[in-house]
Amino acid sequence: MPNSELMAIGAFAQRSGLTSSALRFYADSGLLPPADVDPATGYRSYGVHQLERAVTLRRLREIAMPLAGVAAVLGAGAEEAARLLDEHVARIEGDAAAARQRAAAIKSALGGDAPGSLIAVLKGPVLAEVVEQVLTATATPTATATGPTHDPASAVLAGLHIEASDEAVALTATDRYRLSTRTLVPVRTGERTWAGTVDGADLRNAAADVRRSALIRVEAVPHGIWLRLSGREDRHCRVLPEEYPDHRSLLASLGEATTRATVAKGALLRALEEHPGDRPVLRLTDRGLRVQAPDDELSGILLPAAVTGEDLRIRFEMTTLYAAVSTAIGPDVMLDLRGPLQPVTIRSADRGDLTTLTMPVTFDH
Repeated sequence: MPNSELMAIGAFAQRSGLTSSALRFYADSGLLPPADVDPATGYRSYGVHQLERAVTLRRLREIAMPLAGVAAVLGAGAEEAARLLDEHVARIEGDAAAARQRAAAIKSALGGDAPGSLIAVLKGPVLAEVVEQVLTATATPTATATGPTHDPASAVLAGLHIEASDEAVALTATDRYRLSTRTLVPVRTGERTWAGTVDGADLRNAAADVRRSALIRVEAVPHGIWLRLSGREDRHCRVLPEEYPDHRSLLASLGEATTRATVAKGALLRALEEHPGDRPVLRLTDRGLRVQAPDDELSGILLPAAVTGEDLRIRFEMTTLYAAVSTAIGPDVMLDLRGPLQPVTIRSADRGDLTTLTMPVTFDH
């Protein structure tokens, strides 16, 4: 290779982001051998063409991939490399969840392993279903090289807010564009009222075991809750310290619906799936509900629907509307609308225990 295409190890280290000692280590391990070694001095030089491999190697090590995994990714095609990366991240997430559970058990033991205050006893399969339904309205963590992260001001939006009284347990989630809430009647009520926002990832990780347990005893402890499972290892979920948005004031401030529509859930979902854009318009008249494009008044898909009240034309983000409709319970959904810019309530036409609020967008959004 011409000397003009070679770089000294120091220059290559600076451009690749790897230290000189790391480059020597990766050379000795066979992952990144130098392009040239001076036989007299042992001085190592690297080629410009090796920069891409060096940067990829550095980024793989930044996400704690072992050397064997790095070698496999560097030697694989794009599709296989993506699969290996997904497997590695899944292992890290699983290890982190297991470590949190072990740490919670250790803290419990250090505190004398005293039971927490009873929040409620709930049916496991029902609780798992509700968690999955309501958590669809949470904010999604941002992926980074070191794992999921949040803006500290909005970290609480990835959690599930739980309020337990002597009559019911209400579970609520919101990303500020959508809000879902569902109320459960417990098998047994708690010893006192309790409210807290539980980490959504911890609940998702526990959902499979919760679903397989007939009854779940939910106990409050400092900084978390325990899900006491019959015949399985108990699961600990963290309680987030940030204050939850005042969703009760929002619900209480909603005005009366000026337009109401009842439509088959499956038909509405199919119409949304076939819509070519990302911001569908719903046009509601006494003829039914039409899903159409914002710039086309005549086309679209007309669905049979029972519509009462004022005619209305309203626009949504596909991501919020589709998720809200898809999690509704039962074959028919009821939409309560209050105008083109007000929150829309979406719930089952025959079961009102799961309610979702969805914000529309303006036509010049």
